Amino acid sequence: MEASLGEIPFGIDFHPSKELVAVSLITGDLHLYKYNTDDSSLQRCLDFRAHAESCRTVRFINGGQAVATGSKDCSILATDVETGSVIARLENAHENAINSLINLTESTVASGDDEGCIKVWDTRQRSCSGSFNAHEDYISDMNFVPDSMKLLTTSGDGTLSVCNLRTYKIQTRSEFSEDELTSVVVMKNGRKVICGSQSGTLLLYSWGFFKDCSDRFVDLSPNSVEALLKLDEDRLITGTENGLISLVGILPNRIIQPIAEHSEYPVEGLAFSHDRRFLGSISHDQMLKLWDLNDTLQSSENTAKGQDASSDSDSDDMEVDDNPPRSTKGMKTKIANKGAGLSGSNNFFADL
Repeated sequence: MEASLGEIPFGIDFHPSKELVAVSLITGDLHLYKYNTDDSSLQRCLDFRAHAESCRTVRFINGGQAVATGSKDCSILATDVETGSVIARLENAHENAINSLINLTESTVASGDDEGCIKVWDTRQRSCSGSFNAHEDYISDMNFVPDSMKLLTTSGDGTLSVCNLRTYKIQTRSEFSEDELTSVVVMKNGRKVICGSQSGTLLLYSWGFFKDCSDRFVDLSPNSVEALLKLDEDRLITGTENGLISLVGILPNRIIQPIAEHSEYPVEGLAFSHDRRFLGSISHDQMLKLWDLNDTLQSSENTAKGQDASSDSDSDDMEVDDNPPRSTKGMKTKIANKGAGLSGSNNFFADL
C-alpha cells in the first residue's frame, strides 16, 4: 500500500488500536490515513495545516483519542482524531524548534528540541512537570524504559544521554562518538542499547556502562542509519540513507535480510501498525508506504530464534560516566534555521 503525500514527510505514527496512520509534513500539514487490510487501500481522512512552519514529529496520545504534533515554529498541537478539531495549542512549548515527541505513560509525553532541551508534559496535572538540558544539539530520538523510569536520548552532538524522570536530571552521558547519533532502541531484555549513526555504524552500549560503546556493527556503512525500529529482543529494522529497509540481528551482529527498498532517497521514519502486521515508511520521495510483514519476516523467524545464547555476551569492563562531558555540536540533519525563541508555558493540556 502506498499514498502520495505531495510534500516531504518528517514524522510517522500508527494509532494504538485502529487502522490509522498519521504523517507530518515539511509544509506544517498533518495527514491522517485509514488503511484497509482487505483491499490494501489507503484513504486520506484528515488533511489540514497544523503549524505555520515544518511539522517535524507526530504521535498519537491519550490512548489514540488525540494526535500531537511538534513543529519548527516551537509549538505543540493536540488534534482530536475523530473530528479533526483542535483540542489545544501551545505556541511557546519550547524556546527552539521541536524535533521529537514520545509517549511515556498514558498521561505523559516528552518533547525534545533543536538545542537539546527535553520537557515532560503531564496531561492529568495539565502542566509541564519537568525539563532538563540533555544535549548541546538537536534531539534526534528518544526511548522510554518504564521499569527504571529512564529516558534515553540521542543527539546531533554525538552523545547518548540517560535521563532520570524521577529527578529530572541527567544520570549519565556517553563520550562524544565523533558522529551524529540518529536513533536509539533498547534490546536484549534491557541489557543492550543500540544507537544508529550518520556514518551507518550501529553503536552497542551495555546497560549501566554508557561511557563508551561495547561493540560496533559497521555493515550498514557508509549509509546513514536514519531510523531504528525494534522487532524483538534479537532483531531490529533499519532505515538508511540509500532508501533500503533491512532486518538486522544483534549479538550476533549481522544483516539478516533486506525487507524493502522504499526509494533512492533517505528513509525518514519507520513505524509499526498496532497489530505489527504492517511496517510504515516515509522518505524524501514524498510517499507513504505500508509493507506487509507477515510474508517478509516468515523466512527469517526460525533463523533468529535458533541463535546460540552464548553469542549474547561481550566485554562490559567500562566505568560508569557520572560526569557528562561537553561535546562539539554535530551537523543537523533536519531543516536549518530554527523558529524564533518563545517564553515557556505550562498550560498546554488544560483542555485535554
